[in-house]
Amino acid sequence: MKNILGREVPQGFKAFNGSSEYKKVQFNRISKKKTSDGVIMLDSYADLFDKLGITDGMTLSFHHHLRNGDYVLDEVCKEIKKRDLKNMGFAPSSIFPNYSSMVELIENGNITSISTDYANGPVAAAISNGKLKDLFVMYTHGGRPVAIESGDLRIDVAILAVPTVDKNGNGTGEIGKSACGSLGYAVSDLMYADKVVLVTDNLVDSIEEPFLDGKYVDYVLKVDAIGDPAGIVSGTTKITKDPVGLKIARLAAAALDKIGLIKDGVSMQTGAGGTSLAVASFVKKMMQERGIKGSFASGGITGYFTDMLEEGLFDELYDVQCFDLSAVQSIAKNKNHHGMSGSRYASCFDDNVVDKLDFVILGATEIDLDFNVNVTTDSHGLIMGGSGGHSDTAHGAFVTVITTNLIKSRMPIIKEKVTTVTTPGEDVDILVTERGIAVNPKRQDILDKLSKSGLPVCTIEELLEKAYEITGTPSKPVQSKEPVGVVVYRDGTVIDTIYKI
Repeated sequence: MKNILGREVPQGFKAFNGSSEYKKVQFNRISKKKTSDGVIMLDSYADLFDKLGITDGMTLSFHHHLRNGDYVLDEVCKEIKKRDLKNMGFAPSSIFPNYSSMVELIENGNITSISTDYANGPVAAAISNGKLKDLFVMYTHGGRPVAIESGDLRIDVAILAVPTVDKNGNGTGEIGKSACGSLGYAVSDLMYADKVVLVTDNLVDSIEEPFLDGKYVDYVLKVDAIGDPAGIVSGTTKITKDPVGLKIARLAAAALDKIGLIKDGVSMQTGAGGTSLAVASFVKKMMQERGIKGSFASGGITGYFTDMLEEGLFDELYDVQCFDLSAVQSIAKNKNHHGMSGSRYASCFDDNVVDKLDFVILGATEIDLDFNVNVTTDSHGLIMGGSGGHSDTAHGAFVTVITTNLIKSRMPIIKEKVTTVTTPGEDVDILVTERGIAVNPKRQDILDKLSKSGLPVCTIEELLEKAYEITGTPSKPVQSKEPVGVVVYRDGTVIDTIYKI
């Protein structure tokens, strides 16, 4: 079976039929988890497995707010290996390189199914090589809460690393030696998993303003350390100094200005990459020079945006995860810096933040002539990322801008067809490269404004030809026919299939 994009959909999955279709789908939440009769304290990870009766075939979930510094998932893997449990399902909100202990468990059949929003490192490579028994499922940050709340992704036990927990099971990420800030991606797990365990290294008598409500918590485990907060910064979170990146950022900011989006009340989101933050820096300069005050910025928040909040350039920040320690410190002290759940951020069946964005700045591993974007695999099909909030924000924002070099590693970023579709082209409006700006033909309103702006506007086909003039026409990678995973759109339909490399 093929979906509207002509991409194969494995049997048993629903096909993506366009991002405008999801609002027609009936969304029924499962009954919310019953409130706990009290919190039971645990002594160790072994005690956790014994008291909860964790056994073969169960699905365990985790969050990724400590990112590359998380210890909890690795400790759970050690206990599974010790007990030689089989056919386990893992549902972490994202997978980072420090989760390498999962690889041996995948190879030995201890872990046979995995669902997540993002995957990078040894686990991603193992899945790409066909080592996982079941099909790997990649959600979006807004789609994962939908899957959990609807019962499509059923979690037996949520094991959640929480920097500070009180004796009633209330939790927060804002304080404690392992403070990581917002715990937005843990909320659906907390509310809908059959059993919930909070793992903490800071147990206190009470928390004045908890982010996680103790009424949903069954068990608390106190350990020496849940992770290393320094690992939160697991990528570029500084403005690029690369001249090409700065040129792209300057063009993107100028395009937003010509469209008329740099105005009082503007709402925006960027990624944490160097070029995205450079766009924000040029927008910031315009706001300062013109006395403009924005309404909010959202998403994963960095210190760059907390500085803008402190300077009065935004009224509020809505934060689903902190990308650096400056953001962690800000959310603990600034009343206008709000944590939010994954559902509040991007669920397509809720009143969400992404639908209120004026613009979003996103990146691309590949983009094709139909403006489909890939941030899930490289050009050979190796899993090295995932949607995260990419397709959520692309659909929600009034204007979606993709910024990227025209050529990377001597390869054109524009393809005739991307290797893997992460975000459909109908949700992408503008591509900005150092050699020109291409506007999706469906956005004639934007094209009319930019064609008179003096900016270097051209078609995406012309950009591809410019790339070929430099690199030549690259050979097309040969893709295997053996599926290893699926890319799921925010409404639960399959947008593409990932194949073994």
